[in-house]
Amino acid sequence: RHKYVRLAYHGFEPLSPVTRKFLYSRAFNKVVSFSEKNFVNMDTLFQFVDAHLFALLIDLKDKGDHEFLDLKTYAEIYKELRESVDLCHRDGVIKDEVAKNPEKYIIIDKGLFPMLRNYRKVGMKVFLLTNSYWEYTMQAMNYLYHEKHVDEETKKKNEWLDEFDLTIVGSCKPQYMLDPYLNLFRVNPEDGSLLNTDGLYEIAALGPDGAKKFLEQGTVFQGGNWKHLQAMLEIEAGEEILYVGDHLYSDVLRSKRTLGWRSAFIMPELEEEMRVFDENAPKLSSISELRRLREELSGFSDAIKLQPDNDNTEQTLQQIEEDDKLIKEKLTSLNNDWHRAFHPTWGAMFVTGYQDSRFAFFVQNYACLYTSKATNLGLFSTARAFRTMHEMLPHDKLIADGHSVFREEAS
Repeated sequence: RHKYVRLAYHGFEPLSPVTRKFLYSRAFNKVVSFSEKNFVNMDTLFQFVDAHLFALLIDLKDKGDHEFLDLKTYAEIYKELRESVDLCHRDGVIKDEVAKNPEKYIIIDKGLFPMLRNYRKVGMKVFLLTNSYWEYTMQAMNYLYHEKHVDEETKKKNEWLDEFDLTIVGSCKPQYMLDPYLNLFRVNPEDGSLLNTDGLYEIAALGPDGAKKFLEQGTVFQGGNWKHLQAMLEIEAGEEILYVGDHLYSDVLRSKRTLGWRSAFIMPELEEEMRVFDENAPKLSSISELRRLREELSGFSDAIKLQPDNDNTEQTLQQIEEDDKLIKEKLTSLNNDWHRAFHPTWGAMFVTGYQDSRFAFFVQNYACLYTSKATNLGLFSTARAFRTMHEMLPHDKLIADGHSVFREEAS
């Protein structure tokens, strides 16, 4: 949150505090922003693959058992790794495997389509926007709709399309939300072929109810940009859209900051995070009590230092310092145990040390809502309004927690 690195690894080896601070500490007139080209943000589950493979390759290079790695820098290794993973996505080998065996890779959520039907029943419009192309989208959505692997004839019916007002594949997010000149194509669901469309001009040329007439010719498209989407849905302002996605950058940050869409971030790990947090609540309470005790000792020390010295001043201050050291050691141990309960290496996802993590900062600032799965939205009525929690700055929290007292300065 404050651009301070609390935990760092080289491959699978933890960096010592001295090395970590040397590499990432602030220098004069220079503060690391972590947005530079030599940093990669881990804001999606896909990038965990890159990180794990990169750590493995670093270990292989450092051990010196593989000559082909000796002449490569770490930056070159990551660049080639990224290109290889991108190629796997582009040439379809990953999605082809998923399509062959969806039971192994796709989790069925029985609440998905009932939720969509409830939204449409009350007049809300529902759309699907994905970077996947038609061939894979059709395979995955048929599996989710029928809750099993079905034959080719059943797939060709694409009954799931009736659950959406609009389906857009191959959207190229985040460019979809940035480039107003990307072309829109119609998709023929029967064979996946594409047909040019004039998009916005065609909708306007159709006159009154142009969007409705445009979609009567077909509701499946490839590419385009946010202007096409809002025109087809007859949306005048971005805040009328609640966009649900699982990519913090492409889905949440861009849709919110660039277009003003309402955003809901899907984070599957959240459920486990909350379970572990609940189990370790007593430990967190002990940590808070010890931190409060350190603050009281600091306050006591300040009070003594501000008074005239006496025979016991030095001894008392020394005792306070020794007590503070003991509490700090206990705190460090307790806090490490608390973090390891979430993950043995990286700790809690939303907290680094005692503060919000960088990930937590982006979630809190750009996601209007966040939850572990999209169908959690279906647990509420379609008329439900989600309200913000009361936020407080540290000076307010000091008084609100009941352990601090506000005193006015004597006149």
